[in-house]
Amino acid sequence: MASKSIGETVREKTQSMADRTADIPVALKEQAGYDAAVSQAEVTNTAPVGTSENPSDRIFTIANFITLGRFVLTMVFLVLFVAGGSRRVALTCYVIAAITDFLDGMVARRTQTVSWLGKIMDPIMDRILLFTGVLGLLVKGEVPLWVVIYVIGRDVGLAFGASRLRKYSKRPLDVMFIGKLATACLMFGFCDLLLGWWPVPGLGVTAATWLPGFTAASVPVGIFFVYVGIVFSAIATVIYLRDGFAIKHRYLAALAEQEASAQ
Repeated sequence: MASKSIGETVREKTQSMADRTADIPVALKEQAGYDAAVSQAEVTNTAPVGTSENPSDRIFTIANFITLGRFVLTMVFLVLFVAGGSRRVALTCYVIAAITDFLDGMVARRTQTVSWLGKIMDPIMDRILLFTGVLGLLVKGEVPLWVVIYVIGRDVGLAFGASRLRKYSKRPLDVMFIGKLATACLMFGFCDLLLGWWPVPGLGVTAATWLPGFTAASVPVGIFFVYVGIVFSAIATVIYLRDGFAIKHRYLAALAEQEASAQ
């Protein structure tokens, strides 16, 4: 019953999306860009079911179980790490969860079981994993506050921007390679900071304690991966903003042209 209810909800959502876009001129539809939900509802999607271009309504897939497992492992890590439980077990859970970050998407694509639930869950679980790691480090005093504010603030800002962009484009911005590289650097850096492996001497260029790695004190090498990840994510943010504003401007230009031709 639960699966049927969720499936019906997904279908109602896609139909509602198609109804809302039925009166939009074709030029604006092309300008905004359709996503898979709209093309499915309008029966124009010819891609195989279960691919990224044509996700299925399936709930119980191996990829979705992997994603759910990542959430469970993340919560176990947070409880054990903050409550002072077994640090080794906590870190093992976090490292395994981080590894599965790349596993569920690969499994879904290889087995052609990409689903709407998975597309919704995966980015949410990624953010939860990233946030719990950085918050755990903050609680233990192993990462400066500004890193936590940047990582969480950036993601909240991008989420807000993405919600605003859907007014002009039904298709979300594609994830860029530099964005994936930023996430990989941050995840590796946080994992290494949690494990405390590979300590290296600080650069000794400043006495500012909020810049670990640049002081003379030794630090795990992971802090430098965190800094690289922050730089990459900042670059990716600028590109996302540029592309988002470009989509908005193209949409408004197409709308103005449509209205002018109708007069």
